[in-house]
Amino acid sequence: MLLADALYASFWTVATLQAAGVDLLCEQHGFRNTDFRRGQSLGRRDHVVRWPKPDRPDWMTRAEYETFPDTITVREVRVQSKILVTTLLDHRKVPKAELSQLYARRWNVELDLRNIKTTLGMDVLSCLSPQMVKKELWVYLLAYNLIRLLMAQAAQDAGVHPRQLSFKHTVQLSIAWLSQPRPGRTGDVLLRLIAQLRVANRPDRLEPRARKRRPKSYPWLKVSRTEARRQIRVHGHLLAA
Repeated sequence: MLLADALYASFWTVATLQAAGVDLLCEQHGFRNTDFRRGQSLGRRDHVVRWPKPDRPDWMTRAEYETFPDTITVREVRVQSKILVTTLLDHRKVPKAELSQLYARRWNVELDLRNIKTTLGMDVLSCLSPQMVKKELWVYLLAYNLIRLLMAQAAQDAGVHPRQLSFKHTVQLSIAWLSQPRPGRTGDVLLRLIAQLRVANRPDRLEPRARKRRPKSYPWLKVSRTEARRQIRVHGHLLAA
């Protein structure tokens, strides 16, 4: 099952996923018009419709274009202010309310990416060569999975869902636990400490993709720090690039 944003609501993506046996749930693309008067009605603002194959795009070869079907069958539903597209066609097995709840879980993807990039610090990589960059990425992903494993074990012992525990709290506790070893402390104590802090339930959370504070108007550092220090000692300021 693939949960995705509106960028994936295209004929080519849906057809490729259906051929691979993967179901899709995503938001409708803004350029596609949804008319609930067409297709097979399943209820209020809920219908099954066929999408015709568009013209061949420039990036696709004619042989690849011929492998796609002439039409694909999808389900379009309106929940609150969103129109969702899915390949889960049976409205008796998967009603609109469950689709809405399932799509709301896509917010966890945004939080997971934020945890990897911001909380763990992977937004700025320090390695320079491609080989070392790959190793650095794998180290971050390994650390992320280890933290998630600790959260899963702590949640199981506490009888709660892992999503109810704080990722950043677990990272901070783990770093403090490893940096200050004490005799007699067991892993069970760490798991109980991780499970103490619970994440608040914030349904329908919405956050703007914008900075709250403006960045400071410093110039970009385009030379090494050693060279920048030398320029400041000699000239009193950085030379213009």
